[in-house]
Amino acid sequence: MASQVTVYLGLGSNMGDRAGNLKKALELLSQRMEVGEISSVYETEPVGVGEQPRYLNMVCRVTTGLTPQGLLLVAKGIEQRMGRTGNSFLPRPIDIDILLYGGQVIETPDLTVPHPRMTERAFVLAPFAEIAPGQAHPKSGKTIKELLGGLGEVKGVFKVGRIESLTKQAKK
Repeated sequence: MASQVTVYLGLGSNMGDRAGNLKKALELLSQRMEVGEISSVYETEPVGVGEQPRYLNMVCRVTTGLTPQGLLLVAKGIEQRMGRTGNSFLPRPIDIDILLYGGQVIETPDLTVPHPRMTERAFVLAPFAEIAPGQAHPKSGKTIKELLGGLGEVKGVFKVGRIESLTKQAKK
């Protein structure tokens, strides 16, 4: 069995039952790896994609024996299974990004870890700082909390609750 590594994943949805999509993605991930701590859900404005519905975003810590490429295949498979098409600039039922894979720096044609834009995105750093404020970014050496603080005033990112309570509300 491959050694286990701690990975942080960013999840987002801005199409359909957004909270339900996040919950379903977590369930599918848990079939292939151990899902650990999960952040609150944050509602956010779309960034860099034009006019779109608002996103629900969250970050989770998982433990896996999958290689980075194997994890990417699982994430993309879940996205596809949940109805995501290939275009990054369209609304999507689910988006799963590998933010950190252990302390590794990975640069291949189809995978860059740490996620290349995570340090400039409050919608990633706010939920990430909630579950792992002291986690170091492998390139800068700064903690997630320091990176979030470095963004200055955070606008357009609002904590809306825990995934369990959001999906229960939707069923009422």
